[in-house]
Amino acid sequence: MEAVVELEEKKKTTTGSEALLKCLLEEKVDTIFGYPGGAIMPVYDSLYKYENRLNHVLTRHEQGAVHAAQGYARSSGKVGVCFATSGPGATNLITGIADAQIDSTPLVCITGQVASHLLGSDAFQETDIIGISMPVTKWNFQVTSADEIPYAISRAFYIASSGRPGPVLIDITKNAQQELMEFDYNPCEKIRSYQPYPDIDEERIIEASKLINEAKKPLVLVGQGVTLSGAEKEFKKFIQKAGLPVASTLLGLSALSTKHPLYVGFTGMHGNYGPNLKTNECDLLIAVGMRFDDRVTGDVNTYAKQAKVIHIELDPAEIDKNVKTTVAINADAKQALKLLTPLVDIRSHEKWLKEFRDCDSTEHEKVKSEALFPDEGELKMAEVIHQISQATGGKSIIVTDVGQHQMVTSRYYQFDQEKSNITSGGLGTMGFCLPAAVGAKLGNPKRQVIAIIGDGGFQMTVQELGTIMQYDIDVKILILNNNFLGMVRQWQELFFERRYSFTEMANPDFVALANSYSISARKVTERKELNEAINGWLSTEGTSLLEVMVEKEENVFPMVPTGSSVSDVRLE
Repeated sequence: MEAVVELEEKKKTTTGSEALLKCLLEEKVDTIFGYPGGAIMPVYDSLYKYENRLNHVLTRHEQGAVHAAQGYARSSGKVGVCFATSGPGATNLITGIADAQIDSTPLVCITGQVASHLLGSDAFQETDIIGISMPVTKWNFQVTSADEIPYAISRAFYIASSGRPGPVLIDITKNAQQELMEFDYNPCEKIRSYQPYPDIDEERIIEASKLINEAKKPLVLVGQGVTLSGAEKEFKKFIQKAGLPVASTLLGLSALSTKHPLYVGFTGMHGNYGPNLKTNECDLLIAVGMRFDDRVTGDVNTYAKQAKVIHIELDPAEIDKNVKTTVAINADAKQALKLLTPLVDIRSHEKWLKEFRDCDSTEHEKVKSEALFPDEGELKMAEVIHQISQATGGKSIIVTDVGQHQMVTSRYYQFDQEKSNITSGGLGTMGFCLPAAVGAKLGNPKRQVIAIIGDGGFQMTVQELGTIMQYDIDVKILILNNNFLGMVRQWQELFFERRYSFTEMANPDFVALANSYSISARKVTERKELNEAINGWLSTEGTSLLEVMVEKEENVFPMVPTGSSVSDVRLE
């Protein structure tokens, strides 16, 4: 009898807008980030009745909503959800959607649209958001009648979260939100012609194991695919059994503790000396869940040409796209590693591993020593990050923006817990950090969330301090202030003969600005203040902001110049 009642309730006649909210509840959504407007107003009117079941967070800009949804997804492992209205509301989502697409973040973005009969008429706040978003979404769909809503939402969540995750956009016309329909929801479990998890070719697994067992100088590159597939334990078991040195991509950071004895550093343009240099000396390169982007490879014509390459990658489009493979394993990282690990021999590569440690010593002497422990002069970014890393034990969720501070944090924060690194990788979106930190905290409220931002990126989405204030979201905000667009300035110094064209910034009083949002804040200018200030900032109840004035023309090294070989990594 109860089952019959429940079925009847599911099929109860309702408006399209209320049906949308019921669909979200069926998908176990608990948090939505959004900004209302005319074309999505019926949804917000229905949301008024669901405020005890769906937590809606009013951001201060639609870009803030989509970045917050990204942060939520990355910290929780769930699909992030955001709402926006038509026209400018929808187009303001595009940067975050593009960011999510290239960084494989599962999102469902729902936009309102003008009524169906007005489509194509250039009505007020009408834009072709389907056409605009098509290149940067995994799937998009326009709903023009209420009865299409369950179909669209069920597929949206399935597509966003399965296979290689990504963003989906559902555009719902205003009449579809207002029409009556008989509600019935069936979660999507399969779509014809869409195979998110390919069948594994076990011959490739055997071939890969043979290469690993024969290798004298193997090197593993760990990417975000390990985190997305929840394969951290399987990955650790694999590398420990075979004794494989591991370097991390930017988004792969925290998949393996940086304190692990087989971890040899961060690779890429501002990565560590050893993994960059040794990429062109290894005899086997094993890439797990990464896509060989240009920031990792440098000049692909000179990248690891001496090595055989094993590529474990879920997205077939990424295999052989940038780097040609010897053995390609088109599979989810977790599944592949479970099959591969039993076939590899128990080995140790101590002599080869020592070569990385020797590189560490060189890097410490020429770069790290001065960056981490300067005797005098202005504060340096590295020493600030190092002290935060020590104070938190490497256990916090670290959200970074884009620029010098991002690279310094990636180099010097000792990630010691899984799913702790949230940053904008492939798109390099300034303004990402502050709203993403909001989402990260709401997605994982039990963990400490630290937002590390440059003075430039902070001002791109500074209005989200209002969101933090309104919802009392406990985020620790660090501004590393050098009064410059630091990364661009570094390039101008090194490659444009110090022509600092429009990169110097006149900044506001960040402490006063934070105080105006009822956020406690402090500014540090002297080294002697730093340790006490960091401890006080981290232990403050609720949100707190720490501004640290750092060396104005500090550069981040090592550095692989654009278009150069990774072997040409510069230490100064």
